[in-house]
Amino acid sequence: MTTSLTKIEQRDRRHRRVRAKVVGTEKRPRLSVHKSNTRLVAQVIDDTKGVTIAFISSADENGATPRERAENAAITLAKHALEKGVKKVVFDRGGFQYLGTIKAFADAARKAGLDF
Repeated sequence: MTTSLTKIEQRDRRHRRVRAKVVGTEKRPRLSVHKSNTRLVAQVIDDTKGVTIAFISSADENGATPRERAENAAITLAKHALEKGVKKVVFDRGGFQYLGTIKAFADAARKAGLDF
């Protein structure tokens, strides 16, 4: 007898697969993204020290659509990270597909100066 997994369980499995390969270091921290129905939250994390370097939520940003708010959040996060001396990061999509809001966030962060 097989049981089907819920969407949350499926995303959690995908995220664990990604996290098995993606690790943030002091030289190249991890840019972690989480998307909910209402907002996108991202943080730059040094996994070796267990420290969050920069944090942003799209709920704090202006924009008509979730995509616009995510792009504005990426620009703000990139500014905070660059002020702290972080230019190169490793992107952790959090088990979400790399399209839509996640892709828009990543592209805006690249344009704002983060390298990944």
